[in-house]
Formats: sequence, structure tokens, C-alpha cells
Amino acid sequence: MACHAPSSTGSVSAVTKTGAVPLQECSSPSSPSGMNAMRRRQLLVNLGLAAASAVGGHVTAAIPVSASDEVRVGERLAGRVRTAMLGFLPGPVDISGPGVRAGLAVALADFRRCHYSRLADRLPRLISAGHLLADGETAEASALLAEIYTLTARMLIKLDQPLARMAADRARVLAAGGGDPLIIAEAARNLAVLARRAGRHDQAMSVALTAAASPGLGGCDPRLAAERGLLIQSAAYTAARAGDRAGMRELTSEAAAIAGRLGGVLLPDHGDGFSPATVQLHRISAEIHAGDAGAAVAAARQIVPGSLATTERRARFWTDTARAYGMWGRREECIAALLAAEHEAPQDVHARPAARDLVRGLLVSGRVSQELRGLAGRCRIS
Repeated sequence: MACHAPSSTGSVSAVTKTGAVPLQECSSPSSPSGMNAMRRRQLLVNLGLAAASAVGGHVTAAIPVSASDEVRVGERLAGRVRTAMLGFLPGPVDISGPGVRAGLAVALADFRRCHYSRLADRLPRLISAGHLLADGETAEASALLAEIYTLTARMLIKLDQPLARMAADRARVLAAGGGDPLIIAEAARNLAVLARRAGRHDQAMSVALTAAASPGLGGCDPRLAAERGLLIQSAAYTAARAGDRAGMRELTSEAAAIAGRLGGVLLPDHGDGFSPATVQLHRISAEIHAGDAGAAVAAARQIVPGSLATTERRARFWTDTARAYGMWGRREECIAALLAAEHEAPQDVHARPAARDLVRGLLVSGRVSQELRGLAGRCRIS
């Protein structure tokens, strides 16, 4: 399907220390290599990364590099989580509900900041503590452990780990025992994501929309409306993956209308929460999967990355923008956006399979610049 060019009235912006700087449109290079080097540098300037690089050099100065550990963080996290889920990890001697709740808050902060190596240590201990607490079989303890497993599933989904399905299913069972409609809905949202990733689009759509229509989310609490919006947003993404562009745009518009009525960011612990900016962020990826790279770039131009509240969502913005440019055939912009994602969240780019696949694709699809070679090296991709 043909892609259309985005309107010239917007701009993709990068957040620098001094504010938002637009990523300018660039025509296909037809000049000598020196001009190409200048063009690459200009892209980095526009992304606020030029201070970290010389012309044609590696962008490393602003990026703390411990890439070997970062690349392996997924396997390490999955292995430790599996040990905890099987009950083989000793739990703490003294536990309390407030203590476990505080530990979950720290783990959520690590997730939002893309500190995945810290999560590899914290999540397993948190799972063990949550199970010990839930042995009392109170609804409150079950709900808390469900939240722990929801975060675990979300992290494992990002890292494309098969164990995510078991974590999500445990979250579903525990959430039902806890009775909190928001926790039940979040568990359902992870299950919808997993069904979509497995190619079971009808099931994913049914799980998300059934949860959104649940009487438990029908109250007047704005958080309940926000959770409905998150589930509708998930269904929109599923429609895109199923090739239903009209359905995707209809559902996205419905989610955007809910976000517009609510205003601000609600449910900040549910991903990056729910807001007009997060709906627009999902629209980028949905348009990519619907086959319209130009529309995805146009959607990206409507977002100022600084409006996204967490490092994890800003990294997602830059990675999705890179995918849109790559699909559109704009190689230099794709690389520049990937470098911006790495600058924002090194561990996310180095460890996340979706980002690493983008880098691999660039290595075999065209000329390999020094910037791309440096990025591939930090991702341990040869």
C-alpha cells in the first residue's frame, strides 16, 4: 500500500537541555561523501546529540556503556524471575504489606526509567516477598501480588520472553481474587497484548473490549474511564495488526476522545498512564502496522517527547519513530531516531529485541555509517 508524505506543517521534536528542537526534513543524498557527513551531523544536531560526537564519530560521550550486561539483561531477568515463580528463591524473613508496596513502587520507578538491570535483581525478590505475604490469603495481599505479576509480565513482554504468558496468567488469577477492577483490567490488557503477539487477533480484540465493557469499569471515577481508554487503545493496535486500518482509526479516535475529556495523565503506574499524548504515541506504531509509514511519521510530529512522562515512553517514541522512518525509506532519519532512543534509554535499546532487530536490518540494507556501526557495537550486533 502506498505511503503518503506527512504534512509539512509539523515537526518531530527532540528534547534537549535547552528545549525542543525540530527534526528537519531532508532530501535523499546525492552529494559527495563530505556532504553526507555534514548531513548526518545536522541530524544529530537536530536531535540534541551533536555535543556527544565529532563529525562521523560515534555517539558515546553521553551514554553510560556497559553494553555486555545490558544485552544479556533479558535472559538474566527471565532466569531469576523463573526461579522466584517456582518458589526456589528464599524470601525475606520480615515482610509487611507496606514494605512490599514500597518495593513495588521502587520497581515501577526502575521500569519507567528503563533500569532493567536493577529490575533483574529487584523483581525476583519482590515476587518471593509477595508470595509470602499472599500466603495469608487476604484480598489485599492477592491484589498486591497481582500488581507485581502485572509489572513482571510487562517487562517480560518488552524483552520478548516466553515466560511472560505465565506471569500474565498468574496476574489474572490473583487479580480476580483481589477484586480491584483496575488491577483486573490491567491483567486483561497484558493478556490481550500476548494474544496479539501470538497472531490471535480475534482473541486479543475480544479480551480487550470485553474488559473495557466490564461493569467494574463503569463507575464515575476518572481512573476507571482511563482504564477503559487504555483497553480501547490496545484494541486499536490489535486492529492495526489485523490489517483493519479503518477499525484502528475508529478505536484510536474513541480512546483519544476519552483522553481529551479526562485531560492530564491518569494511572501513571499503568505503562506511562493514559493521556492524549500516550494515545498519540500508540497511533505511531498502529499506523506502522496498518502499513502507512507517512501517517506514522505525521503522528510522531504531533508529539513533543518531553510531554511523555517517563524515560520508557520517550524511548518508545524514538524507537517507533525510527521504525516509521525506516519503513518510509528515510535511512538517515531512522538512524538518528535510534541514536536519540539510545541517548534516552541505553538499556532499552541494547536489550529490547524490537530495537535490536531495527539495528540488524539497517546493517544489511544499506551503507553502514560510523554512527550505525557504533550503535551496533554497543548492542553487541556484528
